[in-house]
Amino acid sequence: MNAHPSAFTGQMSSVSSNQMGKKTSVKEDVIKPLAVWEGSDRIQESVVDTLTIILKSNGCSWNGCRMCSYRHERYTPTEGQNVTEHMLAQMLYVAQNYDYTNRPVIKIYTSGSFFDKQEVPEQVRKEVAKQFEGKTLIVESRAEYADAEIISDFCETLNSDDPLYVAIGLESSSDVIRDRSIHKGFSFDEYKEATKRVHKAGARVKTYLLQKPAFLTEQEALTDMHRSIVDIMPYTDLISLNPCTVQKNTELERLWKQGSYRPPYLWSVLDVLIKAPVHVSCDPLGGGKRRGASNCSVCSKTIVDGIYDYSLTSDRELLHSLAEIPCDCKELWEFVLAEERSYNMPLA
Repeated sequence: MNAHPSAFTGQMSSVSSNQMGKKTSVKEDVIKPLAVWEGSDRIQESVVDTLTIILKSNGCSWNGCRMCSYRHERYTPTEGQNVTEHMLAQMLYVAQNYDYTNRPVIKIYTSGSFFDKQEVPEQVRKEVAKQFEGKTLIVESRAEYADAEIISDFCETLNSDDPLYVAIGLESSSDVIRDRSIHKGFSFDEYKEATKRVHKAGARVKTYLLQKPAFLTEQEALTDMHRSIVDIMPYTDLISLNPCTVQKNTELERLWKQGSYRPPYLWSVLDVLIKAPVHVSCDPLGGGKRRGASNCSVCSKTIVDGIYDYSLTSDRELLHSLAEIPCDCKELWEFVLAEERSYNMPLA
C-alpha cells in the first residue's frame, strides 16, 4: 500500500492498511473533502487511472479573479484556526474510503495554491507527500508560490520516478487580457520564471488556459487561445484548455445575467483543439448548458462527449469529424465570428 494513514496519529485515530477501500463511519461534516472521484487522464502519451481530491482550505490568498467562485469554499476565520487539523482529517477520510493502490496519479486541488503556506500549512503538505509516496501528484499553484526549494523537498518525499506536476492557471499569454478580463495578478514573464523554478526542482508544469473570459468577442477569444498555446509551448509539459463557465457569485455571473457575456461556442473550442500544434486536453465543465460552452440543443452533447474522448485518445480525426457535423447553428457561429464587435472598454 502507498497510503500511510499512521501519519495522522495525534490528529485523529489511525487506520490500518486493510481498511483501505472500505466505507467507514466518519463525521462527514468535519473531515469529508469537498469532493473525491475516480477517473482517467492522458499524461505524456499514456492514459492513466487517477484519483481527484478537492480539499477545503484557508482559501486563495489572491481572491481576485473575475470568473472564480472557489474563493467561497474556505474555512471561516474561527475554523481556520484549526486548518491543519481539518485538512489532515480530510486526507484521513480519503485513506479510509478509497483504495488508490492501482491509481498512479493523484490530483489534489484547493481553492488556490497548494504551495501557499497561508492556504495549505507546511505540515499538511508533508503528510500529503508521505501518504502518496511513490505516486505522481498534480497540484495547483499560482506563479508566485512556485518555490524551487519547497517543490524539491516535496518531490523528494514523494519518492517517485515522475513525482509532480505543478498546474499554473496562466489563462492567457496576453498580459492585457489576463489583467483586464481576468484580473489574475501576475504577468507572463512571472509565469515563465515560475516554470523555470518548477523544472529546476525536478517537477513538471501543467498550464491552464481560459477560453473567452469577460469583455472579449468570440473571435478575440479564439485568436487569444491560438496565440497562447504557441506562446507557452516552450515552458510547459501539459496544456489544459478550460472553456469559461459562469460560476455563481462572481463578477462574470453579473455580466452574464445582464446579457453582456456569453460562454464560448463549442465550435470555437473545437477550432482551438484542431489547430493546436500539440495535444491539448479539455474538460468542458458545464458543456452544452447555458452557463458553459455550448452550441444548440441538437449538437452540443455530441460535441461535448467527443471532446472528452479526444482528451484521452488524442484522436485528431475525431475532432475533424465533430467539426464537420451538419448543424444550422454553425452558420450563426460563423456570423458571430465575422460581425461581433467589442464594447471598446477603456484600458486605463
